[in-house]
Amino acid sequence: MSKVIWENDWFIWAIALGIGFPFLVIILTEITHRLQRRGQPLAATLFLVRNRVLPVLVFLLFIQNVLELDLDNNLVKLVETLVWFFVIDASLSLINSVLFEAAGENTWRGRIPKLLLDLSRFFLVALGGAIVLSRVWGADLAGLATALGVGSIVIGLALQDSLGSIFSGITLLFARPFEVGDWLQMGDKVGQVIDMNWRAVHLLTRTGDMIIIPHRVLGGEIVLNYSKPKRIHVETFRIDFDSDDPPNLIKQVLKETALATEGILSDPSPEIRTMEYNDYRGNYEVRFCIEDYQDAPKIREQLMTRIWYAAQRNNLGPTIPIYRLRKLDSEPNQADSTLTKFTESLKSIPVFVPVAKQQKNLENFSKGAVLQHFGVGETVIRQGDPGHALYIII
Repeated sequence: MSKVIWENDWFIWAIALGIGFPFLVIILTEITHRLQRRGQPLAATLFLVRNRVLPVLVFLLFIQNVLELDLDNNLVKLVETLVWFFVIDASLSLINSVLFEAAGENTWRGRIPKLLLDLSRFFLVALGGAIVLSRVWGADLAGLATALGVGSIVIGLALQDSLGSIFSGITLLFARPFEVGDWLQMGDKVGQVIDMNWRAVHLLTRTGDMIIIPHRVLGGEIVLNYSKPKRIHVETFRIDFDSDDPPNLIKQVLKETALATEGILSDPSPEIRTMEYNDYRGNYEVRFCIEDYQDAPKIREQLMTRIWYAAQRNNLGPTIPIYRLRKLDSEPNQADSTLTKFTESLKSIPVFVPVAKQQKNLENFSKGAVLQHFGVGETVIRQGDPGHALYIII
């Protein structure tokens, strides 16, 4: 006696797939949207399950149980292979979401090199592929392993330079002497690490150029890391002043100027050292700390500019080699020149107009005036500082 249509297995499967597939899609979509709104990394895994694993799995069940195709049919094997492939992909995404996506930089998960993670994923994909070949297609894994072993020897000899670079990169990443964002110097090349992959390290120079250094080359270089062990960087330079200028005054001016320059740390404090003296010059070393080596050129340029203005205000003269002659009697008197400039400037200020009616009054008022130069951004006077002078901008 023949069965009615709803008693057939294929009909039950058709109804179950027709109702269950849309229902599961709706549930996974709702869960995925909620996780995305919360910023949960697990949403990416559910997205793969909904868009890849579930449709192909439903199609496999449809052709096996509704169309009742034989398991040895090539279409069934092909679809089953796709199912396994998408399952492996979703599993790797799940592991990445749970273990590494939200890992902090100071945790063991955050310190695992990206190259090692990529190699681990490759190994798991290769292992999954071997299982699929054996289970679905009936491949002989022993014979395949032998063939791969012989092929690996041939490939290894042909690609020994590239493989050497890869293993050098693995060793380098395990040692972790630097990471993305660090500033390095290798030979005469200086740049910031922007990427580290299986083959090379990518540096970005201050001029915007990219330097690609293979791991094989990097392994034989002496690397100077400006960002380790601490981000704080020490800058040093030397500067000359006239040997007649008092060393303690020079050191005080240099230290105050450094502390007033934006970006230079007050703790640890800048250090000024007297390094050398001869007949016409004194040489001084300036050491100061900044928060990041990346800002070194800009801060150094600002400091050097401010040192010039500070030296002018404190009458610190330039170095003059002893074999150069200066005709002092031909040079204008600095005091007379300052007095003349100041007197002329007072005539243009309204509050001094009554005084300016008599030239002698202006000259008496201007006696003792000192002309000082200030750079852009420098502080002329601070609130609360003791002072007995009147500043006039001329």
